[in-house]
Amino acid sequence: MSPTPCLTWSGRQASPPRARPTGPRLRILDRYIAGAVIAGTLVSLAVLLPLLAFFVLTDEMDQIGDYQYRFGDALLFVALSMPRYAYQALPIATLIGALVGLGSLATRSELVAMRAAGVSLGQIVLAALKGGLLIALIGLLVGEVVAPKAEQIGQEQRSEALTGQVMKRTGSGVWARDGNAFVNIREILSGANLRDILIYELGTGQSLSMATHAAAARYHEGRWQLESIERSRIGTDRVAVDAIAHAGWDSLLNPRLLEVIVVEPQALPIWDLYRYVRFMANTEQDGRAYEIALWTRLTQPVLILTMIFVAIPILLGSSRTTSVGRYILFGVVVGIVFYLLSRTLVSMSLVFQLSPMIAATLPPSLFAAGALWLLRRLG
Repeated sequence: MSPTPCLTWSGRQASPPRARPTGPRLRILDRYIAGAVIAGTLVSLAVLLPLLAFFVLTDEMDQIGDYQYRFGDALLFVALSMPRYAYQALPIATLIGALVGLGSLATRSELVAMRAAGVSLGQIVLAALKGGLLIALIGLLVGEVVAPKAEQIGQEQRSEALTGQVMKRTGSGVWARDGNAFVNIREILSGANLRDILIYELGTGQSLSMATHAAAARYHEGRWQLESIERSRIGTDRVAVDAIAHAGWDSLLNPRLLEVIVVEPQALPIWDLYRYVRFMANTEQDGRAYEIALWTRLTQPVLILTMIFVAIPILLGSSRTTSVGRYILFGVVVGIVFYLLSRTLVSMSLVFQLSPMIAATLPPSLFAAGALWLLRRLG
């Protein structure tokens, strides 16, 4: 017996409800959509990174010719800086990549076919976010492990080529040779402000003759000034220890050397940023720049997912005949707006002493809320 047709209140036959894909078919669609997002992001990075490398190399051209800094040294420094720039550009690259990858599906009417087959808008968004989650995890590995190490190596070779003095950054701080002394600097707050300095001076026969520990040092009027000093004079039969409030330090260390080796807050890993923030708070110094960098790094994975979330309404709100070039233009415009909003809030936080957490988290929150509103309008 054939099934009884379903009738509407007007007596017309109603079409049976469409069955939504489940199980293996849905997993295949998830991989297909996520793969489109990942492939688009990789293509975007392949275009953005050479442009960023060109701009960084242009900035380095002014330094070429100083002491032993050559064009090859600048190229090496730029190459070692690229992991950090790739991590910083990853949210914008993900936005453009999602627009390009999913936009190609839209222009081929594949998204329409998925919706006609019963795939809901929420399932499409979730599949795209799965691709974004993988991008965020890989980006986290690059930004917190690969980029800081590469940045450290690049800064060391650059400082050595620019000044002729060799400095080595280790887990115990920065080491440098200063005449007959070896200097260990635990904290470089800026090129002219140091913290926790150890100075080991060698005497005749290259034996240790004096060990000095200073709580802080600053460069003032052409000379280093040490503060809270404990000095140990090592003799053949005894060690004499002196405590001095402050004293001059006739050092060959050029503040410019420390300025070129110091790493910007944006290049530090999360744990080092947290350590700097605590130090600034304990010493009652202004550490808002480090706090903003810390919150920015903490929200980076969420920002990557937000950018994919933003891309979906742009795709659904455009026609199927929209070209990939227009999607790229949309992504660039949205990225510029996000950058300008972020920089404005950061500047306001530094000038008007606003909360660094709000300055770092407000732009992603606003973009996510706007995308959610558009999705509800289009859904």
